[in-house]
Amino acid sequence: MSLTYTAGSLVAARGREWVVLPESAPDMLVLRPLGGSDDDIAAVFPAFEEVRPAEFAAPGPDDLGDQRAAGLLRTALRIGFRSGAGPFRSLASIAVEPRAYQLVPLLMALRQRTVRLLISDDVGIGKTVEAGLIAKELLAQGEASRLAVLCSPALAEQWQAELREKFGIDAELVLASTVSRLERGLELGQSLFDRHPFTIISTDFIKSTRHREDFVRHCPDLVIVDEAHTCVAADDPAQNGSSAAANQLRYELLRRVSADADRHLLLLTATPHSGKESAFRNLLGLVRPELATLDLDSPAGRAKLAEHFVARKRADVREYLTKEDGLADDSLAERTAFPSDRWTKDEPYKLTPAYRALLDDAIAYAKDRVREAGEQGRREARIAWWSVIALLRSMVSSPAAAAQTLKTRSESAAARTAREADVLGAPVAADSAENDRMEGMDVAPGAAESEDTDSRLRELAERAEELFGPAEDAKLKALTRHLKALLADGYNPIVFCRYIPTADYLKEQLDGKLGKKTRIEAVTGTLSPQQRLERVEQLAADEADDPAARRVLIATDCLSEGVNLQHHFDAVVHYDLAWNPTRHDQREGRVDRYGQRRDQVRVITMYGEDNGIDGKVLEVLFKKHRQIKKDLGISVSVPDETASGVTDAVVEWLLLHGRQGSQESLFELPGHQESFDRVEREWTSAAEREKTSRSKYAQRAIHPEEVAREVAAVRAALGGADEVRAFTLEALRDLDALVRDPRDGSGDFTAQVGGAPAGLRDALAATLGGRLIEEDREIAFRSSPAIGRGEAALVRTDPAIGAIASYVLDSALDANTHGPRPARRCGVVTTDAVGIRTTLLLVRYRFHLTLPSRTGERQLVAEDARLLAFEGAPARARWLDEDAATALLSARATANTHEQLARNQITRTLEGLPGLSGHLTEYGKRLAAELDASHRRVRKANEEIVRGLKIVPQEPADVLGVYVYLPQPASTVSGAHA
Repeated sequence: MSLTYTAGSLVAARGREWVVLPESAPDMLVLRPLGGSDDDIAAVFPAFEEVRPAEFAAPGPDDLGDQRAAGLLRTALRIGFRSGAGPFRSLASIAVEPRAYQLVPLLMALRQRTVRLLISDDVGIGKTVEAGLIAKELLAQGEASRLAVLCSPALAEQWQAELREKFGIDAELVLASTVSRLERGLELGQSLFDRHPFTIISTDFIKSTRHREDFVRHCPDLVIVDEAHTCVAADDPAQNGSSAAANQLRYELLRRVSADADRHLLLLTATPHSGKESAFRNLLGLVRPELATLDLDSPAGRAKLAEHFVARKRADVREYLTKEDGLADDSLAERTAFPSDRWTKDEPYKLTPAYRALLDDAIAYAKDRVREAGEQGRREARIAWWSVIALLRSMVSSPAAAAQTLKTRSESAAARTAREADVLGAPVAADSAENDRMEGMDVAPGAAESEDTDSRLRELAERAEELFGPAEDAKLKALTRHLKALLADGYNPIVFCRYIPTADYLKEQLDGKLGKKTRIEAVTGTLSPQQRLERVEQLAADEADDPAARRVLIATDCLSEGVNLQHHFDAVVHYDLAWNPTRHDQREGRVDRYGQRRDQVRVITMYGEDNGIDGKVLEVLFKKHRQIKKDLGISVSVPDETASGVTDAVVEWLLLHGRQGSQESLFELPGHQESFDRVEREWTSAAEREKTSRSKYAQRAIHPEEVAREVAAVRAALGGADEVRAFTLEALRDLDALVRDPRDGSGDFTAQVGGAPAGLRDALAATLGGRLIEEDREIAFRSSPAIGRGEAALVRTDPAIGAIASYVLDSALDANTHGPRPARRCGVVTTDAVGIRTTLLLVRYRFHLTLPSRTGERQLVAEDARLLAFEGAPARARWLDEDAATALLSARATANTHEQLARNQITRTLEGLPGLSGHLTEYGKRLAAELDASHRRVRKANEEIVRGLKIVPQEPADVLGVYVYLPQPASTVSGAHA
């Protein structure tokens, strides 16, 4: 007759001990190894294999450790937890340690039955991590079973990597390039979105009719939308063009997706307003229809919005959970290492005489062409206009871009109407802040209006090709000087340019000119998004082993949005001045964000002092943009129509006056003074609205005290960064690794593990790479999560830290392990930290959780580790509070303990353990009650979920470690003072 085992109980099978999981049945047990992870879960059939009840063995008196044994074992145990008992089911199993402020959207989400949030934190704060936390938690709790992320195709691979590496969510890419392969694997009548529960989908791809309908019918119960501002359009009849049409299509798709009131929806954007109130209202309507019409000037309206909207800038979270946030002290204060400032400088250059002559002739040609086209009709005029802009922009970019443009047919030349010419010409020639379709936008645009290139254009192209190189290209010469200065100061810069020919030209010209230890690579739209990321990673990996090595990345704007480059680069050079300042913000935001190691990011903006274009764009657009950013502390997007109005005026002025016209004449053009006044008014108004909204809609739904309480509970259960660093240092030293700790304040150190036990080396090779371990190279352990290949982050969820903790724990539990064993299950220490014999217990509790969700109850088994301490003998134990118990971990031996005395003391204590079982059981019940209260507190607004919650401790608790602290004898103390 087979026994029935309850969830959480221990059994022995296959030569080891296991925990019974809730999925078990009488005829089949689902088991997880004691101390193991979910990857080790196995099914055992009692009818065919021997299964018997088991108890966790008490420690033995013959295996004593030193004064550090308790702390090492406790940390090793806690690092190994992947199923904590607290209200956040996922935090123990993710490979990132979230900042406290990143828990705010998660707390907001858990208070909603159906999660609907607009997360609008500033660029670089970590919206991807915030969304990933919510997604992982909802999946872990059973509140969601499937996930779709909608993003631009250029960001799809990055989203896939973030979800897989940080959150353990393996999502399938659904792009134009992958859908055929995915559909071939479907069964008859099966949807792609049913077959793959976790998907990352291109917003451009999914808006096509066939795929849109399939997605809407089989849409997952959790949807994340990245760059959500590109999925709504303002209610502006004057707005037109391909960008507005694409926005409208995406908006219709999301409106249908959000119509299901039971679907979780997370909208992410750093720019919810973009100066357009109607677009913001449409965005809110996707979150909840009623939010679109709220009176946001009333306290009630703002309070309602605060339940669904979080928008913070860096200054709000740089220092968090401090007394300034209303807390009693700074014990939980968290300081986030954003770069403190951007060092910015505008660097002019002057054209060489030959280049100046070429540009003058190009302007003369453009002037003639615009005049001729204007006499032919509206269509011809617009085609000529965009061809001229393409010509002038490429001419001031590089001789390579100029030559290519002069020999290429204009995009707009195929237009049949003036409107079509604008639709075709604007995306290629202008710099839209709202154009999320970056693919193909970095090609040389073309200036020829027919297949037979104009003889004047051919002659100009030939002259442009003669200007290659620093002798005649003063801009290239200036760039070389700026890069050498940055590299000399230890920076690794990114050079952003507008066109592919310019990027290729710069790479060819700079190769070998910046020093033997500088590697240069170019990334442009000729590469797929995945190839771009791979090239960046390869460039970083090639230079990672040599501290003196430097890297320079030359990129077009295919890398300016969404791609995170802060781990490898720390300076930006704007080689080509964009015609919208928002594009510069996007470029700089790739390196100036959370995880950047530099306190100061450097930015150089190059502009032509005498080319007739750059200086005026800089003066009119960029200086105003910078002033607003300085005043508000955030960037306010420049509406496309504002930027294009200014640049159109600049081009018109150039055609009328040439390069030498005065700045005043720019404003003297008929109608343009009024235009610039309107730009000034609209931009200032947008800035004021943004400033007001940041204050009006500041995050007030979750008070810092609530965050602090949950952060304290999480740290108590899982540990913090300081504990992980101390553990890793001590464990590696005890395991015979060669550790170098520079003690330079960074918290970083390195280790070589060639002398460590083979089992540890094998485990580290699996996470860091076999070559690194085999060659016994230094492993960098970083206090920052910004790590490169072959490095480890000092957080509990880093795979390398997990491998070290697993080895320490396994070797402590197995006294027959060969080689060094840093942690032991028993210890006796003589110390002046106690005045009476004191015993510290390391106890592991297991809990059976019943967690109600919208999809039904979930049965889970979770673990928690606690320190309990008492004074005196076990039979007359006087129990201490938790703070006193934890303080014993810091007690250090102040006198030697005789071996026989130590053995006698630990034996007496171990013999008295059965008498402590009553207290351990009661403590387990109190702990279960605290956990129950924590779950209810976090979900206090969701009565339906709270109602069926149940947490039951599994008896008996496991006593992993017993450590006796003996007071120092008086004679030793007096001797020490003598």
